[in-house]
Amino acid sequence: MIVIGPVSIDENEIGFRFIHSSGPGGQNVNKVATAVQLRFDVYGSPSLPDRVKERLATLAGKRINSEGVLVIEARRFREQAKNRQDAIDRLRALVEKAMETPRARKPTRPSRASRKRRVDQKVKRGRLKRTRGKIKETDE
Repeated sequence: MIVIGPVSIDENEIGFRFIHSSGPGGQNVNKVATAVQLRFDVYGSPSLPDRVKERLATLAGKRINSEGVLVIEARRFREQAKNRQDAIDRLRALVEKAMETPRARKPTRPSRASRKRRVDQKVKRGRLKRTRGKIKETDE
């Protein structure tokens, strides 16, 4: 049971797959599957409220597939147990972030002074660009 604030995710909802890891480790890399793929069905989970599921899917980005399964790969450590715990910690952090309600944006308008500064800057820039034109020869 993974407890994240008011929500608790059952271990049966999470699937683990152990795969060969790349990187340092010598012959051990070729023999032992130390990397971990954590799989969590976001939309099929009865533990999460609907609003958290939607935010989690948005936050996950490319890590969530078309079936709504979140895949987290952990291959930071050389030990399988540490990578498994790392994957669980990353899932926990992602769910915690999804449970936070985003602050509503309060619409604001630019001040009169800032609008004046912007227009003055545009006028100044236009004058500078006007001086870059071809020089006309005068008949004298």
